[in-house]
Amino acid sequence: MGFFSRLGSLIKSNLNDLISKAEDPEKMLNQVLVDMKTQLVEAKKQVAVAIGDEKRLKKQWDEQVALAKDWERKAVLAVHANDDELAKEALLRQREHEELSSQFEQQWTHQKDAVDKLKVQLRVLTNKIEEAKRKRNILIARQKRAEAQKAIQNTMAGLSDTSAFDTFDRMAQKIDQLEAETEANSELAGDLEGDSLTQRFKALEAKSTPADMALLELKQKMGLLPAASTAPQKALPQNATANPDAKPDSKSDEKPAAGSPNPEKAD
Repeated sequence: MGFFSRLGSLIKSNLNDLISKAEDPEKMLNQVLVDMKTQLVEAKKQVAVAIGDEKRLKKQWDEQVALAKDWERKAVLAVHANDDELAKEALLRQREHEELSSQFEQQWTHQKDAVDKLKVQLRVLTNKIEEAKRKRNILIARQKRAEAQKAIQNTMAGLSDTSAFDTFDRMAQKIDQLEAETEANSELAGDLEGDSLTQRFKALEAKSTPADMALLELKQKMGLLPAASTAPQKALPQNATANPDAKPDSKSDEKPAAGSPNPEKAD
């Protein structure tokens, strides 16, 4: 029984105290369970021995009962044979086996009671080990959750440090400077190798933004701007174009009307 007392003390020990002293709670809990399982195996062996003793005592009791009955039968046989001395001896043997049978019965009764108690304790021990397994799983889950939270907090603490954001600001300034230098180099290369007239037209086109064009169209729709003249210009006379200084001769070109008098004859 002292074995189970020591084993019970081990199981009832404070696991939280073990965790606080151990560097790795998971390994420590696993080791405790390994030790408990080892103790459980030893406990089962001892219970098995006790059960064996109980069965052996029961067998010896049954043997003494059978022997006592056998000597009683022999005494009856001697009486039938009219041999009283032989019958007395048989009765003495019967009494000896009955006394031994009584002793074995008492031993077997005590052993059976002990075995029954050991079986109960063994079931309790098995249940406690299963409970320890569940508690181990819960504690390990709590440990991993705490470690994850600690890692997140450490990461957040690192992000809250201004030095990290200062690094981002410095890198952003360097990138801005690099972009500005690249843009300046592109403009300089265009001025050196490009057509100045093309550059002037590009600058002029850059001034006419889509917003300016949209505003111009809106003003035309509202009638705030004069409509563009679409009538074609009249073609110039060919004569005038050929000799703009020449004047037409009205006398040579005019023809007398039919029936009109000759002015010379009229005089």
